[in-house]
Amino acid sequence: MQPTLEKKSGQRDMRAQGFSLIELLVVVAVILIIAAIAIPNFIQSKERANESSAAQNLRTITTAEVIYSTTYGVGFAPSLPSLGGSGGNPTAAGAELIDVVLAAGVKNGYLYSYTVLASDPLGDVTAYAINADPQVPNYTGTRHFYTDQTAVIRENDSVPAGATDNPIQ
Repeated sequence: MQPTLEKKSGQRDMRAQGFSLIELLVVVAVILIIAAIAIPNFIQSKERANESSAAQNLRTITTAEVIYSTTYGVGFAPSLPSLGGSGGNPTAAGAELIDVVLAAGVKNGYLYSYTVLASDPLGDVTAYAINADPQVPNYTGTRHFYTDQTAVIRENDSVPAGATDNPIQ
């Protein structure tokens, strides 16, 4: 037989105790304050990661262009998709030198645009330019990048980068 617990007036039953509304509100307020501090830092670190990825992707494309030119002997690639490809035998139309996601022109919050600047009389590309711009400025990245056949990567903080912008360090 178990002893019964008698309640004295003004005391709560030990089995029914929990958190009061005020205690819960304080906990929620603390969590919201921590989130307000952490979320902007997370977004900024994600932007920086996307920017680093964009610069590295431009290096990858530049290296692929040199390999393409050396392998096929027809100058540089006529388009970004021709550096990509999936499966089968690599050809000048699908060299499989970069991944298919990058060849599609969108990766890690950046848009990649490929422009042919000059061709020889046979139609072989002799000069090209590639821009990497944030998909959503000030969210997926803030810096714009540019490179061409010189393999120098340049950046601009406010507008699409070009051949006269400062090289990245």
